[in-house]
Amino acid sequence: MATLSVLVHGAMGKMGQAVIDAVCRDPELKLVGAVDVRASRDLLVLPDGAGEIPLSTDVESLLASTQPDVMVDFTQRDATMPAVKFATGQGVNLVIGTTGLSEDELQEIDTLSRQHDAGAVVAPNFSLGAVVMMHLSKIAGKYFDYAEIIEMHHEQKLDSPSGTAIATARGMVESRGKAFTYPVPQKETLKGGRGAEFEGVALHSVRSPGYMAHQEVILSGPGQTLKIRHDQISRDAFGPGITLAIKEVVKSKGLSFGLDKLLGLQEQ
Repeated sequence: MATLSVLVHGAMGKMGQAVIDAVCRDPELKLVGAVDVRASRDLLVLPDGAGEIPLSTDVESLLASTQPDVMVDFTQRDATMPAVKFATGQGVNLVIGTTGLSEDELQEIDTLSRQHDAGAVVAPNFSLGAVVMMHLSKIAGKYFDYAEIIEMHHEQKLDSPSGTAIATARGMVESRGKAFTYPVPQKETLKGGRGAEFEGVALHSVRSPGYMAHQEVILSGPGQTLKIRHDQISRDAFGPGITLAIKEVVKSKGLSFGLDKLLGLQEQ
């Protein structure tokens, strides 16, 4: 396989650093550029000691000068979409981990990538263990009427509930074909005590130091419960999923949502 060139958008964030580390460790990938609004210098020293790459605050100029095969985006939605429009116009493939994109924005990513003969992967989570957890939850959710999701993250996480929790709940409902049974308390002692709710699935968010990324799905019926849990203890867990997405996105056109198809996980 020919070496694929990669540009990272959001390179100075925690996830951007994880992407850079993963790409530098993979001999089939080559990092050619890094973009971040906080960049204060023109070069970024690679963590593996292999040299330096261009660093810029201007994603359009760096895309044009480096012409990467793939742009990996871990930014915020207001920064993602302008970058997507320019990158697809250059025929650049996309791997996007930014959360909070709307259905209309996902449709636009699909349309733009198809128009410009490019591929796009958008995933709420790049941890392979988390993807398998979501897949198992979809399978098991068919057989239970009650479902709760508890997701636990560090105190600096921006969104709540997490994109993974929402995607898990959505997948379970789609697989089941109807909403879950949602017990509504007769008396709500404190507002929001039951957490958020998606089609009968109660979602609870924990934000506290000491956590990285954890999720537990609790399914229940008469006389029994089933728990499916994933614990991520470091950002190293994202590396294999990110490099897999980079290598696979160049093989297809249009949008693929999630890593389950890339992993060959089929609906049971």
